[in-house]
Amino acid sequence: MAHMTGDDIRRIVEEEDVEFIRMQFTDIFGQLKNVAITRSQLERALNNEISIDGSSIEGFARIYESDQYLHPDLDSFTIFPWRPQSGKVARFICDVYNPDGSPFAGDPRGVLKRTLRKAGEKGYSFQVGPELEFFLFERDEDGKPTIVTNDKAGYFDLAPLDHGSDTRREIVLMLEDMGFEVEASHHEVAHGQHEIDFKYEEAMAAADAIMTFKLTVKTAAQRNGLHATFMPKPIEGIAGNGMHTNMSLFKDGKNLFFDEKGPGQLSEEAYHFIAGILFHMPALTAITNPLVNSYKRLVPGYEAPCYMAWSASNRSSLIRIPAARGRGTRVELRNPDPTANPYLEFAVCLAAGLDGIERKMTPPAEVGENIFNMSRQERQERGIHSLPADLGDALEAMGKDPLIRETLGDHVFDQYLRQKEQEWNSYRTSVSAWERDNYMTIY
Repeated sequence: MAHMTGDDIRRIVEEEDVEFIRMQFTDIFGQLKNVAITRSQLERALNNEISIDGSSIEGFARIYESDQYLHPDLDSFTIFPWRPQSGKVARFICDVYNPDGSPFAGDPRGVLKRTLRKAGEKGYSFQVGPELEFFLFERDEDGKPTIVTNDKAGYFDLAPLDHGSDTRREIVLMLEDMGFEVEASHHEVAHGQHEIDFKYEEAMAAADAIMTFKLTVKTAAQRNGLHATFMPKPIEGIAGNGMHTNMSLFKDGKNLFFDEKGPGQLSEEAYHFIAGILFHMPALTAITNPLVNSYKRLVPGYEAPCYMAWSASNRSSLIRIPAARGRGTRVELRNPDPTANPYLEFAVCLAAGLDGIERKMTPPAEVGENIFNMSRQERQERGIHSLPADLGDALEAMGKDPLIRETLGDHVFDQYLRQKEQEWNSYRTSVSAWERDNYMTIY
């Protein structure tokens, strides 16, 4: 793939009448941030001279070490198709650096870069294909989001039942304008729920694509008077939003997970990778499912996994091996949701899988039955353990797993754990309407 140069950027900015450029970066909790500059500041941007106050960003730097600089990834340059076509708006995705030119330890993109570099030293290339779900809700007269969809469609339904089809179509066209290869888009199981899948690619590009995808979805929804949310479980009693993550390792141009003569046509490395994910899964869950609300999706009855098992076909398992073989052989992790920081998620999943390969871990036996139909005793006899029940359990497991600390680095690990523990404690000590409704009168 040809890489963009500074001259390429200058030419595009001139020819396409780009007036504003957004210098985007991501905080450790997966929130997209940006500094906007005008065309007159392009040279400063290309020379890595655009600075930010890191002490103002959640989990970034302390106030006495706040100056940081944005280094744009030139290949990420793209023009936003939804902005005015006279005086256009473009963007760079940036890495965050310290004033001395060293990478900032709290930059999530830097965490993934480090992990990919370690894998690359062993000859591995990590490919990821994410599947993001989202809801489209109506807004009230004040513009605030509701939980009304005005949509009675279900899985794979189409208009007129699918009231979000026009917005979904607009999202797909916007994504394609920005270079995405969209493989499929469709209505999901719940009313008002949608999914758009884009082609798998190298992990860093996939993580960047997720951040762009979420911005595009929210922008298109707002333009159509709707509110898009990636919240894992916005409504009780119906399916929630997942982000199934398909992963494969390549070496010397070949898919390392495929072995035509192996059991299930899977290689030893594939089984070791699965075992590594399962071994570290309790700790990984704090990253893959980062909100209090995330764990209200991970309950029986709505296709989201609750138990740590794997299968070649069973969708009640945490890890599924889709039918494709050859270059398409992959491991699908089904518990992540779209509020996860993709840079951190991909980093810890890769590190866990590689740990399984390096230590030649063996996964438990495949589970072909529907785990949701098993009794607790049956699960115990089969050695099938549950995912963490809530964010507190996940954070406790994360705090005990040295691989997660090593992968994230001390800065991100400590900041993430500390602030997520504050979030959990705030929720745990709050008193809900459910508690008042059920207890006030009786007691």
